[in-house]
Amino acid sequence: MSIFERFLTLWVALAMVAGIVLGNLLPGLVGAVAAAQVASVNLVVAVLIWAMVYPMMVGVELSALKNALRQPRGLAITLAMNWLIKPFSMAALAVVFFNHVFAAWLTPAQSAQYTAGLILLAAAPCTAMVFVWSHLTRGDESYTLLQVSVNDVVMVFAYAPIVAFLLGVTQIAVPWQTLLLSVVLFVLLPLLAGAWTRRRLASPERIAAFQGHAKAWSVVGLIVTVMILFGLQGQEIVAHPAVIVLIAVPILIQSYGIFAIGYGAAFALKVPHKIAAPCALIGTSNFFELAVAVAISLFGLSSGAALATVVGVLVEVPVMLSLVAVANRTRAHFPGPMA
Repeated sequence: MSIFERFLTLWVALAMVAGIVLGNLLPGLVGAVAAAQVASVNLVVAVLIWAMVYPMMVGVELSALKNALRQPRGLAITLAMNWLIKPFSMAALAVVFFNHVFAAWLTPAQSAQYTAGLILLAAAPCTAMVFVWSHLTRGDESYTLLQVSVNDVVMVFAYAPIVAFLLGVTQIAVPWQTLLLSVVLFVLLPLLAGAWTRRRLASPERIAAFQGHAKAWSVVGLIVTVMILFGLQGQEIVAHPAVIVLIAVPILIQSYGIFAIGYGAAFALKVPHKIAAPCALIGTSNFFELAVAVAISLFGLSSGAALATVVGVLVEVPVMLSLVAVANRTRAHFPGPMA
């Protein structure tokens, strides 16, 4: 392991602190980064995520997708977690904490806004960062691509109805530009670039060597991404630390609970670890660009719903890194590579 991977948690923690400091000391610079966006997708963050995802896509063997379809258990677990459990469990947790446990510190309007934001977040499964978490657990690249692709298709049809049902409204304006642009930027283009690179490298040995060299840059990209995300919300974190902690509590419970359900189901069904770890992590992480965009379009930029989705962004990276560590430490308890 490189020094970046060996001390990844430390680098991420330092990146969080650095981001908060930059967000408060250099608001002009952070504002310029925030302004560089199209369809609610920040282009600076998009470039960094693309750089992280691309080396992993080099490992995707498109012909292996047919074999992945022969292993439906991991895909079934992910779909059940994302669409049958996660949005509803998040809604229940939000109601319990914001309407009851934290009711003394919140107004009814705040409770409703934060609940709406967490529902928007939980109903949007992740598209891009999943490849990073899969890579860190030595997951099967082709199977991870299959799971992300299927979830993206389901999201096109299921996101608006599920959110509408849970929010109790009749119309949800899904920002299709954000959804489609993110899929193109974070899945399609890296996949095409990875396939082209894989063809150019030709041999498995050269492909492995390329991925080994690119791995360190992927970790650097993750660290810089974390710094930017925390920089974009640095002033908000300093201004409202207590509120952010209150919002983070149900998100943390949801994240670890959903991972336990997915990972436990994979263990019970004897799913190989290279599929089990990514399928549990996919069900845990969120498509925060979409959630933030919908929250802003429905409730406004300064709304509590928008703030709740942003807190989801802040919580996700540390949580996912801790779950990656759990997955790696429990590898020996799962079956070996997929047959």
